[in-house]
Amino acid sequence: MVVGARIVSGATPSARSRPLVPHLDDLRSVKLIGLGGVGGIVARYLVVYLGAAGQPVRLVLIDGDDFEARNAERMLFSRCGNKAAVVRDDLMELVEYSSLTLSAIEEYVTSENLDRLIVDDDVVLHAVDNHATRKLVGDHCSERLANVCLISGGNDGVGEDASGRQQRGTYGNVQIYSRRGGRDQTPPIAAFHPEIATPRDALPTDLSCAEALASVPQILFTNLATASAMLNAFFLHVCRSLDYPELCFDVADGLMRPVQLPWQTA
Repeated sequence: MVVGARIVSGATPSARSRPLVPHLDDLRSVKLIGLGGVGGIVARYLVVYLGAAGQPVRLVLIDGDDFEARNAERMLFSRCGNKAAVVRDDLMELVEYSSLTLSAIEEYVTSENLDRLIVDDDVVLHAVDNHATRKLVGDHCSERLANVCLISGGNDGVGEDASGRQQRGTYGNVQIYSRRGGRDQTPPIAAFHPEIATPRDALPTDLSCAEALASVPQILFTNLATASAMLNAFFLHVCRSLDYPELCFDVADGLMRPVQLPWQTA
């Protein structure tokens, strides 16, 4: 998260007066990474929206983790088991008569499978809870792809974060990285976030069982705010009206605004 960042209004008055028209005919493949407290909510609304759009879009759910009984206090799922597979099965009846294709990949993202999982022209919604995975996916998008939109969302848990700071669990942000024709349209997500550039946590595949169980608890309603902010960014992207690279919010302060990054004032 950006410390001490100035919160500003995103669009100009003239931009705010333009009608929002989705261009879903350009959309082919959406990858949703992480189907936990945030990603599970994102998946449900994406399926409803894309299923009603009437376009042949492919939505791929990616997660190597499992739902467990202890997750029920902040996640929606019908049974225990792999998160991507369970969410796919829960939502499959919603796409039965639509042009949306829904599939699940029961894997964590790693340096070995990223070339297969995330490719050019994807829209990637990234809803994981660790900076190491954010860096891995962000670097892949900025270094190996020519055309991609990455929407990465996250929020603080309750308690100490990886750096030892005490968090109350009400703050979150969404970062948008866009690359077209091999050129960055916005900064990579690690550019102004040292906690992502040099993560102090580990990839899920590098954690022991005990470490994986010791996740920081999150507030259900902060997860909901994060999912909403990610979906808002996705909607603006397909409307070709996404004009901010980062947005932050705090549910305790009743605040959600774009953040002005240093490159915008240089």
